Amino acid sequence: MNPINPHLAPVAVPDPAALAAVQQLCDLTDPYATGPAEDELFAAAMAESNAWHAERSPFFRSLYAATAAEQPFHAPLVHANFFKRHEVLSIDRDAVDLHLTSSGTTGQKSQMFFDNWTIRSAQRMVARIFERNGWITPDQQVNYLLYSYQPAPDLKLGTSFTDNYLCDFAPARQVEYALRHTGGGHEFDPFGCIAALQRFAQDDAPVRILGFPAFLWFTLERMRAMGLPPLQLPEGSLVMLGGGWKGNADRQIGKDAFYARVTEQLGIPSERIRDTFGSVEHCIPYIECEQHRLHAPVWSRVFIRSTRTLEPLPYGEVGYLHLVSPYITSVPAQSVVMGDLAELHPGDACACELDTPWFIHRGRAGVSRNRSCAVAAAELMKGLS
Repeated sequence: MNPINPHLAPVAVPDPAALAAVQQLCDLTDPYATGPAEDELFAAAMAESNAWHAERSPFFRSLYAATAAEQPFHAPLVHANFFKRHEVLSIDRDAVDLHLTSSGTTGQKSQMFFDNWTIRSAQRMVARIFERNGWITPDQQVNYLLYSYQPAPDLKLGTSFTDNYLCDFAPARQVEYALRHTGGGHEFDPFGCIAALQRFAQDDAPVRILGFPAFLWFTLERMRAMGLPPLQLPEGSLVMLGGGWKGNADRQIGKDAFYARVTEQLGIPSERIRDTFGSVEHCIPYIECEQHRLHAPVWSRVFIRSTRTLEPLPYGEVGYLHLVSPYITSVPAQSVVMGDLAELHPGDACACELDTPWFIHRGRAGVSRNRSCAVAAAELMKGLS
């Protein structure tokens, strides 16, 4: 076992007899394997997942009986917003290994519960993708700048959990947080971020910048406004963004322009800057390839649904993002329609070596009072521009 990364270690499904295909699917080591064999295995795993939840969740059982045959992989649709209003488990509460929420300190939150298998298998998926990209470096320390919430007692936000977990893939020399815990909440510290970057630029350890893109952009803008010269962060530095620009749409910068500014001001090349997509309701990792496309890994399937009829849409059309994976055993969230708009493209429409379909995230659908982690974090930026 890799001593710095135990998340590649084997993990067993709760019931090996009932979930044999789920185990086999999640044990696949190539994150982007694709072909008839993988499709057949995925379908078998979805059948096992649906049977698992139908036996253990009265909610899912009734939904499955009413709509199963109409949906891909015979999986009824559940909207992510459902989990903001209901706690629906397919396990006993004493089997809950982790409880995470999707939003800030107020507003509606998705309450998601994970057993040991579910959270560890999701973590192993992330580890597989990091391993494939050469980002697991147990023998090389790195400095971390986390554009996320500094850990605090009772903090259960999924983004904070994820960013701290990503620090497992390389030993930390120093860790700095952009959203500092003040005792009564969290505050964005742009000057602390600038000081950390300046200090890291003088070190020989690579830097890993993780978290909300809006805060990194605000740091770059503040550096420019202060007349600070560009920095050259050490070779091997990596930027891994996630959470979107929710709450800061008026400040959002196009991806190409944003990445160019990171390269200009921090010296990190474009191929070492990656965006991600994920949610507490669907913990499958979607991480950009070197061409900045969000390819679906082997453990999930992606569909786009009409905003009017919820019917599947063809490649290139914009609709609701529908994410499917049989990995989850704790909550019937194996087929989730997100409150996000996206468009799907075939794998061969990307110039990278990956063959799985990829999607472009087009932002949140409509206007809602529901607050994601990024929305809650964005409110900390008010008055700082």
